[in-house]
Amino acid sequence: MAPHGTDPLTLEVIELIGSVVARYHDEYEQAAAEHSLTGAQARVLGLLTLEPLPMRRIAQKLKCEPSNITGIVDRLEARGLVERRPDPGDRRVKLAAATQEGRGTARQLRSSLDFAREPLAELSAEERTALRDLLRRMLGERDDDRPQD
Repeated sequence: MAPHGTDPLTLEVIELIGSVVARYHDEYEQAAAEHSLTGAQARVLGLLTLEPLPMRRIAQKLKCEPSNITGIVDRLEARGLVERRPDPGDRRVKLAAATQEGRGTARQLRSSLDFAREPLAELSAEERTALRDLLRRMLGERDDDRPQD
């Protein structure tokens, strides 16, 4: 028997995940460019449409350095897509939040991502739920990391 992780099925799944990620990344970068955004700016904007977040938390979610996030938020703020506001729970902390214009831009960006949306629409609700749960499990997400359905 092949060592754990090197059996043909596991290798095929790894290749398929890589192909999906590459195609999604390419389409996401193209959609972002159509809005004069970098992929990183689009990802931050999309995240901030869910909830206002401090820079440190954005960096954790996107797995990058907080200093990178500060520059991205600066550029989004200069375009009127994001604003900084005080954290009601801690006056020392600033939250980045999507503006109304930013939410509209993020919505347009999401609606242009046909690669992911169209194949997912062909799956039943049960299949999409199973896929979501498997992906979350692969990522090691806990219940408190998950957005509420």
